[in-house]
Amino acid sequence: MQQLISFFYRNKNFLFFFLLEGIALFFTFQSHTYHKSKFVNSANAITGTIYQKVSNFKDYLLLKEENNRLAEENVYLKNLLEKNGGLSGQGNELKMDSIFVSDSLVKQKYFFYSAKVINNEYNKSNNYLTVNIGSNSGIGPDMAVINQKGIIGITKIVSGNYATVLSVLNVSANINVKLKNSDHFGTLSWDTKDYRKVQLLDLPIQANIKIGDTIVTGGKSLIFPEGIPVGTILDFERVNSIYTRVDLSLFNDMSSVGYVEIIRNFDKEEILRLEEQSANE
Repeated sequence: MQQLISFFYRNKNFLFFFLLEGIALFFTFQSHTYHKSKFVNSANAITGTIYQKVSNFKDYLLLKEENNRLAEENVYLKNLLEKNGGLSGQGNELKMDSIFVSDSLVKQKYFFYSAKVINNEYNKSNNYLTVNIGSNSGIGPDMAVINQKGIIGITKIVSGNYATVLSVLNVSANINVKLKNSDHFGTLSWDTKDYRKVQLLDLPIQANIKIGDTIVTGGKSLIFPEGIPVGTILDFERVNSIYTRVDLSLFNDMSSVGYVEIIRNFDKEEILRLEEQSANE
């Protein structure tokens, strides 16, 4: 208290001047419309900037919640459209057929689950991702994992609440793919050299390819639906009427993967049983 009194005593002249200056400015603003409007506008500009900064900060804090909501809404809409029409891949994004028919006439083939990637490897020879969803939610091994840009990988090992995903950047990931504008098929593989590029193997020489052609999933497996975007042809070599190398540029940046969708094929078990029965006869 003594220090506070001492401060006021030492600075009494300055404080008295400051008080008089404040009173003078107050009467100036009150008696002159121009000065008053300038002061109000300046104050509004300052407070408006502060409010905008606070609003932006609040929006940033809510991004995680908003991303979760959008991912869940996206999966809900895909399931609804798949139930009523079917799934088809066009270009470098997924597009649903918008043909709505009675539920009693359509059997839903695919179901989509929303998940978040909590761990992602992309610089090894055998890369995996981990997602925050597992068998408690209906996830099992050998399910397709995609996002809005295209393929990510295939579920591998599943626990109650988590699952590992065999990345497309894994030497064991051999995925059936095809040229978007033809029925020429090949196998997607990775040579471990560059996480931005994968390779297309076993492409028949009859396929007339060019740089920029789009590659999509072929639909010849029980995992990926046909037409899921993969990437575009970046470069290729042909020797003695054989494609010795075909490099693809992935649509996905595999070093930065956030929310994904896992696809369950309802017909998978039935088809596997049928094929096993045919093989044993």
